[in-house]
Amino acid sequence: MEIGNWMDGFTAAVRQAFGARVYCIGLQGSRARGEANEDSDIDVVVILDEWRAEDWPRYEAVLDSLPGRDKVCGFVSGKRELLAWEPSELFGFYYDTKPWYGDLEALKARFGMADARRAVRIGACGIYHACAHNRLHEKSEEMLRGLYKSAFFTLRAAHYCRTGAFVHTKRALLPLLDGEEREILAAGMGDADGSFAGQSETLLTWASSLIQTYTE
Repeated sequence: MEIGNWMDGFTAAVRQAFGARVYCIGLQGSRARGEANEDSDIDVVVILDEWRAEDWPRYEAVLDSLPGRDKVCGFVSGKRELLAWEPSELFGFYYDTKPWYGDLEALKARFGMADARRAVRIGACGIYHACAHNRLHEKSEEMLRGLYKSAFFTLRAAHYCRTGAFVHTKRALLPLLDGEEREILAAGMGDADGSFAGQSETLLTWASSLIQTYTE
């Protein structure tokens, strides 16, 4: 699937269904970053002037008319809700979204460096909680791999807080990191080494440090 062609068709179908109500259509995730494989989700964003009850079946009909329906996921919202969203989430949302129609420039005034720092702390708290639970109870190698993979988003936000530069891809971020951070990102990219307990401890120690560093 050529994602550019798919997004062009998706955009045309959404605009035909909703007309002038469409504020922004975008692409997120691995396909937006150029890191996707053939099984990757198609993570799309659709923002309307407002999201109404009758919009659900209309949007579902759009999705059902397109190839690759089983891979489509993503975010829908009205413009007002988005502009009032939690700022620490808007930080990642803005930089993660590749607009295909319209833009998200109005979001830039809604978050700042304090919100990026909060995004780091929230991300680290989530990883710590899930990793501790998994270490004691689930003992799942798959879950641990998923946590290493998701650590990319927190690593990226922490790098932004230190440098003011937002790095979109794992490949571009990796050479900018060193030590434990580089080890964690490399593991999330498939270059993991060590025992389940050892890898869990590495992730917990890193997350603990961020939680304590990025306090409000």
